[in-house]
Amino acid sequence: MVKIEYHCDLKEVQSDRQLARLLSAECQSAPFDRLAWWQGLGKHCGMAPLLAVARQDEAIAVLPLAGGGGRYSALSNWYTFRFRPILSPAPGSAAMLAALARDLAGKAHRLTLGGLPDEDGSAARVEAAFRKAGWLVTRARCDTNHVLPVAGRRYEEYVAARPGKLRTTLKRKTGKVEIEVLGRFDAAAWDDYEDIYAESWKPEEGSPAFLRAFAEAEGAAGRLRLGIARAAGDPLGRAIAAQMWTVEGGTAFIHKLAHREAARPLSPGSVLSAALLRHVIDVDRVDLVDFGTGDDPYKRDWMEQVRPRYRIEMFRPLDVRNWPIFARIGLRRLAARAKRG
Repeated sequence: MVKIEYHCDLKEVQSDRQLARLLSAECQSAPFDRLAWWQGLGKHCGMAPLLAVARQDEAIAVLPLAGGGGRYSALSNWYTFRFRPILSPAPGSAAMLAALARDLAGKAHRLTLGGLPDEDGSAARVEAAFRKAGWLVTRARCDTNHVLPVAGRRYEEYVAARPGKLRTTLKRKTGKVEIEVLGRFDAAAWDDYEDIYAESWKPEEGSPAFLRAFAEAEGAAGRLRLGIARAAGDPLGRAIAAQMWTVEGGTAFIHKLAHREAARPLSPGSVLSAALLRHVIDVDRVDLVDFGTGDDPYKRDWMEQVRPRYRIEMFRPLDVRNWPIFARIGLRRLAARAKRG
């Protein structure tokens, strides 16, 4: 018999041995798929978690949601590279996702899940499960993910294939910048990162407490790669660029990067990126580098492939709360047809 559960208190999940193991680093090799990540979002980012779980013996499906009042969204935010349901490796786990879709019909009238990948079939599975359960489903591309498949290369082979302008910058500037790559959390280095970020071109940090707690945990687990750049010969040794990466499961994730605007002539961000790439390629020997979401032009200089991310919206067709949305969707489609005509 299929068992359906909803957890608002994520501490309950910690005490469930089977579920806690599935959502731990033992089974999930990306931070965004783990219970600790969702707990951090709830604690530091003001989100209200709801873990929807369907299970039958060893077959389990988990859909991490946030919200309430019949309207739910993905339990994710600006720090999350991609969102997906978590399925156990046991046969029948995809059927558990379909069971969740059926049961959620009695709990929600609208679900919005953004950032879904489809290179692993996640978007297709969600779309199929909810359509089969009688939901009205729309799917659209919402974001871009740049990645680098290393394909067995060493760093020198990789960098030789970069655009000429980038290679020239690295050749001219590398000797003017000193680099330190830390594999542990260091409070002084993190203070440098926060100071640099405050002076950088970046928008205001969404939740510094979340990011620091995540960095501390990743450092304790040996997965953190914290890079700091300083101007060569600076007697004060002031940091001018900082980047936070993590490495696990054969993938390097580039989470955060920033540099001081006053140091732009030294190109410290580019030099630091190159040093970290050398480290994860030649020392950590990763298979993939993931530059997260966003189609920033500079990412194309470093990465070689682009993967789409999708937003899937699900509506209960007979719920009157959705009818104004259906009307707007219908009007947009009519306008698009008229424009094409």
